[in-house]
Amino acid sequence: MSGAAGPLRVFVAALAHETNSFSPLPTSLRAFAADILHRAGDPATLPKARGFPAYGDLFTVAAERGDTVIDGPAAWTQPSGPAPRPVYEGLRDGLLAALAAAGPVDMVVLVLHGAMVADGYPDCEGDLLARVRAQMGPGLPVGAMLDLHGNASPAMVGSGAVIMACKEYPHTDYLPRMRELYAILAGMARGGRRARTLMRRVPVLGLYGTTEQPMRGFVDGLAGHEGRDGVLAVSVMHGFPWSDTEHTGAAVLVVHDGSDKGAAARVAGQVGDGFLRLATGMPNRRLPLAQALDLAVAAIGPGGPVVLADGADNPGGGAACDSTFVLRALLGRGIGNAALGMLWDPQAAAIAADAGVGARLPLRLGGKVGPLSGDPVDLDVEVLAVRDDARQRGLGGELTEPLGLAVALRAGGIDIVVNSHRQQVFSPECFTALGIDLAAKDLVVVKSTQHFRAGFDPVARATFYCDAPGSLNGDLPSLPYRHLRRPVWPLDPVGSLHAKGA
Repeated sequence: MSGAAGPLRVFVAALAHETNSFSPLPTSLRAFAADILHRAGDPATLPKARGFPAYGDLFTVAAERGDTVIDGPAAWTQPSGPAPRPVYEGLRDGLLAALAAAGPVDMVVLVLHGAMVADGYPDCEGDLLARVRAQMGPGLPVGAMLDLHGNASPAMVGSGAVIMACKEYPHTDYLPRMRELYAILAGMARGGRRARTLMRRVPVLGLYGTTEQPMRGFVDGLAGHEGRDGVLAVSVMHGFPWSDTEHTGAAVLVVHDGSDKGAAARVAGQVGDGFLRLATGMPNRRLPLAQALDLAVAAIGPGGPVVLADGADNPGGGAACDSTFVLRALLGRGIGNAALGMLWDPQAAAIAADAGVGARLPLRLGGKVGPLSGDPVDLDVEVLAVRDDARQRGLGGELTEPLGLAVALRAGGIDIVVNSHRQQVFSPECFTALGIDLAAKDLVVVKSTQHFRAGFDPVARATFYCDAPGSLNGDLPSLPYRHLRRPVWPLDPVGSLHAKGA
């Protein structure tokens, strides 16, 4: 391989969905169009696509290096149920056609998730990567950037792609990870050693934030394995427990240059064993709702609001985001001076908006999608604010995430944000954009699992996680899995587990 000279021609595309097999919401092409659906080369849709983490970061890295980017399709939508076969195949085939139309390229970078499932395709990423490899041949450098909540599979690794994932949860490190992936692929394109990916499965299911110990130290320690003995990058895939496939679970991905395959395997084993011990030994931080509320109320005091995370209704994992369990509990206990958001209820938002700021009216909130949303709550509310242009900061730290039509309502001493664009709470702007002063609140409830930490930690007095009913309830052994490979923790005893390579 002689290697490319001069600026590289880099093709980038994104096809990303975190599929919740138990979600009550379908995944349609209309859903992608409402979020991100960029057609290759379309200048009208490219700015929105460049706001998508990793996809947009590639343009930044390419500009730093003076390379040329060919913008392939970008498709992403909020987590929900499996995509219909025609939706996935249409998006996949459009990506492949755009790649063929791009002409000669020096490398291909795909921004994927790792937990996309469609009808007939339990491993969309493995299918797509295999087809890209077949189309482009064995020699072209192909890379994939994953969300650490992907479920890595042998098919993904078998494609010969260089596969990496973000290391942080919240996912605040896509730009440095893209710089690493890009450097590896560019080195190959210029004639360097061919990098390859080794996978080791870790049979655990769970969610593991990286902002606090012991996960903080574990993630920091990954860098100690990189840059020596041929190991180029180490990714720990936490997996996505609500995707029901045979590949669901955690894994370690080691990118290496082939100079010391034994070293790569040892690193994968050490990191995998360490993650297994850590994951199975961590206490469950998601407490029953009543207990979490007890602790949250006891922690109220000066120095900022107490934050309570309703992760079971997190739309960022496929939940409807209209559950009423926590709201009912606050009202039932008479807990005032609180804020709750965001409740996805377009109909209620439109009614309140039509009534206008200052109006007082009876309103039925939430509980519309299904049993895991609870029953609707009938309240007499005051309309505090109405906006259709509010945005919150996303994972990239910019005000890129529109709330849709959003209203702030007050009932029983609780300020409730109701909006029409289903998404999780990332940052305080969900509240402050509608005039809610978080510093003056005792308690703030966010429908999010972990991504809120980046924005709320600087203002929160304390943070607690509750496990109310919902599509992302943490009682994993109760889920009706059909395809999950066993044994796996916490469904099976720790003593029955063993990590395996791909």
